[in-house]
Parts: sequence; structure tokens; C-alpha cells
Amino acid sequence: MNIFERMNAGGIIPHTDPQWAEVWEIVNQTIALSAKLNASGNVEEIRAILSEILGQSIDSSTTVLAPFSTNFGKHTTIGKNVFINHGCSFLDLGGITIEDDVLIGPQVKLVTENHPVDPGNRKSLDLKSIHIEKNVWLGAGAIILPGVTVGENSIVAAGAVVTKDVPSNTIVGGVPARFIKKIDLSVILL
Repeated sequence: MNIFERMNAGGIIPHTDPQWAEVWEIVNQTIALSAKLNASGNVEEIRAILSEILGQSIDSSTTVLAPFSTNFGKHTTIGKNVFINHGCSFLDLGGITIEDDVLIGPQVKLVTENHPVDPGNRKSLDLKSIHIEKNVWLGAGAIILPGVTVGENSIVAAGAVVTKDVPSNTIVGGVPARFIKKIDLSVILL
């Protein structure tokens, strides 16, 4: 398995792995493209540059506002009709999946990367993917940590730090994020 497959599988990638050079090559390309993306004042141009960073075509129904940052990009997938507000940061070496109809507030951080507790191994990365399911709303300044799935229709309150999975149709908030209430879809008017 190459380093990219191991990253997507999750777990610890030793900092001594000889394939890191291949990762840094993509990181450097992403840095250059990110500078171009963040200098743009045009949503269509941002979408095109982000498509190049991610290696996938971003649907025309999806809007990303600059500034936006990612350290890698190739391990992020973004669905249709997604809105990503200003100042968001995606650390995606471990993989990020954003399904359709997701709203991401300003300054949201999605972090798939951690480090081992052992000081002798701390420069290695411990990777776990993040999954944001359909119709989720991530409030301003929320932080989603490695290994978290935010279930369909859920809301993460502004400023929350999410360390555990969020069930579908749930509102969570706080540091660390805790259950606030269920969303009763039977009483929502369309």
C-alpha cells in the first residue's frame, strides 16, 4: 500500500516514512494553488481552482468563499449545493467527505490529523477521516476533530469542538460538544 492509500485507511504514518517526499510534492502544489485561490474575487474562479486542488470537479451549485485553506486537498470530496463561508480550514490528510446540501459557517476547521502521545513518536501523524453527512449545518468557528461523523440534518453550534460522532437530526454545542436536543422533523414546515 502506498502512503496515500495508508493515509485514507487511517492510523499512524511514521514521520520517517520514505514516501513523505511524495506528500510534500502535493502540499507544495496546494500551497501555490491556494495563494491563487485566495487572491481571487470571483466565486467561479475559486470553484475552478479548488477543483484543481482537490482533483475533482466541484459542482456549479457549490459555493466556496475566500479565504479558504487546505494543507493537501486530494483527500477531500465535496458534494452538490454545499456552501463554505469565509476563513475555513481543512486539514485533510486523513480524508474529508462532505455530502450534499451542507452549510459550513465562517472560520470552521475540519481536522483529520493528530499526533501520538508518545514524545518519541510525536512527529508522526495519526490520521482519522471526517464525514459530514447530508444537510448538516456547521456553525461559525466550529471545530470537527479526527474520526468524527456528523449525522444527516444535524447542527453543530457556533464555537463547538466536536470530539465524538453526532447522531442524525441532533443539535450539539459546547466544548467539548454535547447533546442539546433532537430535531423533530415532524413539526418542521416546508
